[in-house]
Amino acid sequence: MKRTMLIALLGVTLAACAGSLFKNKAAPPTMYVLRATRNMPPADPPGEDHPANLAVLRPRVRAGLDTDRIAALYPDLHMDYYADVRWSGPLDEVLQDLTVQQFHVNPGLSNVSADVSVFASTYWLEIEVSDFQAEYSAAGGAPTVHVHLRARVGNAGDRHVLAHFEPDVHEAAADNRMSAIVDAYNRAADQALSDIATGVAAALSVKTSSVN
Repeated sequence: MKRTMLIALLGVTLAACAGSLFKNKAAPPTMYVLRATRNMPPADPPGEDHPANLAVLRPRVRAGLDTDRIAALYPDLHMDYYADVRWSGPLDEVLQDLTVQQFHVNPGLSNVSADVSVFASTYWLEIEVSDFQAEYSAAGGAPTVHVHLRARVGNAGDRHVLAHFEPDVHEAAADNRMSAIVDAYNRAADQALSDIATGVAAALSVKTSSVN
């Protein structure tokens, strides 16, 4: 009788353990995406895109930002991450995709793709991410999103750098809600990448003009 009760109790215990392994009642994190929306004025007459192939390399992201978590920086300089929210992927992948989007919505350059085609491309774009966080002040309130990028465009044939760009953008969030903070992130990233796209189009315009 005792042996039977022991086996039954063991079965209940194992069932409870298995249930705890496979049942997760925690809600999945909310994922946010960034989209390119800013259209820059064309550097050339309408319809005259530069046919050069441009490969957007995977951005280099500094330590602490190389994650899919959304970063916040506080007045005492400690960095943390917002709970239960994520970007749609690791930040380097998100920004690479966003950069390609930015060129696609803006005139001035055609045939832009991610670095899978870098060896078939005429030019390359490299981006380094120095800042990509929401910054809180000592006064409290809503944060300001800080996006600071360093970029350079070069010739794939000889690796010669044609131009450098360093947009440093601050966008204040309307309030301290996550949707408002992500909106500020989107505006800041959009402005920074639009500045880079404008500069790249101008640099390659000069390059292709000199070749022709």
